[in-house]
Amino acid sequence: MLAFTLKRLLSAVPTLLLVVATTFFLIRIAPGGPFDSERNLPPDIQANIERSYHLDEPLLQQFGRYLKGVVRGDFGPSYHYRDRDVSDLIAESFPVSFKLGMTALLLALLGGVTAGVFAALRRNSFSDHALMSLAMSGISIPNFVLAPLLVLLFAVHLNWLPAGGWRGLSSVVLPAFTLALPQAAYIARLTRASLLDVLGSDFLRTARAKGLSRSQAVWRHAMKPTLLPVISYLGPATAALLTGSVVIEQIFQIPGLGRYFVTGALNRDYTLVMGVVIFYGALIIMMNLLVDLLYAWLDPRSRQKQ
Repeated sequence: MLAFTLKRLLSAVPTLLLVVATTFFLIRIAPGGPFDSERNLPPDIQANIERSYHLDEPLLQQFGRYLKGVVRGDFGPSYHYRDRDVSDLIAESFPVSFKLGMTALLLALLGGVTAGVFAALRRNSFSDHALMSLAMSGISIPNFVLAPLLVLLFAVHLNWLPAGGWRGLSSVVLPAFTLALPQAAYIARLTRASLLDVLGSDFLRTARAKGLSRSQAVWRHAMKPTLLPVISYLGPATAALLTGSVVIEQIFQIPGLGRYFVTGALNRDYTLVMGVVIFYGALIIMMNLLVDLLYAWLDPRSRQKQ
């Protein structure tokens, strides 16, 4: 497992470096700059500001300087939020995004696995077709369409939940459900297909032949191989939930990391956008590593294929 982990970590380094380089150069070739405004600054003041932030240097030199800072854990100062470091802004807002994303992931797992198992055990029944139709609807409807509909129903008409903000447990429900529904739909379809495949396997028929009931055979022997595809999907699902929260946080006015990413992109706050991208990139790589380790632990054969 140690060699497997080290191999995964080493392979993540060039991936993260490619993400950093791509984001660095793309944001700098975009129109506008961090200190552009409706009122043009005098040329000497503009030159002094750019010199103080090293923006007057060649791009490759700026990139090298930035990489040195990132290696030390320094994402630099924000160009828009004066006297604030990017690291401080991330540390302040990420716990909110993390709580939202993990709540959505838990809802997606519980709802998706339960629905998938229920549908598989009642194959071709009305409940099976109804659940899979609902899952397909969850996959098809985008978050930014679902969110206003939920707000209109539960916040405006029924007045059960707040329409936005971050003021307690009730304010987590709508954004977490909005994020969780598409992932729960994918997980439900994965679980159903995987369990149907396992139900037809020889080892499960042997367990039934030895006297185990259907429910005992499923819970004791079928669930572990059934969940392997779901575990493989946890990496992309976590990435989708964390990055998808950028849009949801704007819709529900949640003070998470997505707010800083959007305002940073609008204001050409180079260091803030870079810091958020690197942070999310490293976090997603680590989540994928944890998923790979969990999969390798559950299925040791996968380690031999690496």
